[in-house]
Amino acid sequence: MSGQMRTFLDQTGGLWASGALYGKLASVFSSTGTGGGQEQTITSTWTTLAHHGMVIVPIGYAAQELFDVSQVRGGTPYGATTIAGGDGSRQPSQEELSIARYQGEYVAGLAVKLNG
Repeated sequence: MSGQMRTFLDQTGGLWASGALYGKLASVFSSTGTGGGQEQTITSTWTTLAHHGMVIVPIGYAAQELFDVSQVRGGTPYGATTIAGGDGSRQPSQEELSIARYQGEYVAGLAVKLNG
């Protein structure tokens, strides 16, 4: 997890103390360099979300693009990811964007069902 994200999450103590995020849906996506620990980045973020009592929503293997091994790309059952170039030269592929879109639609659909 980036230092900036850790700092942001560390500033949510007031929300934790008041229980403001308890029961809210949470899902995580990330961007890392090659060997940057995509899965570890997501699961380490889940720790803070769990302390808030949030309902963590992974995507599993429902996004069919996760089964495509014809090219190097991000994407995990924990959440959408992309492999970034250190110089910004690599942008998310269409498959990675599709997985991210699926994740957003999935979380939004669950929110509607839970609040409906």
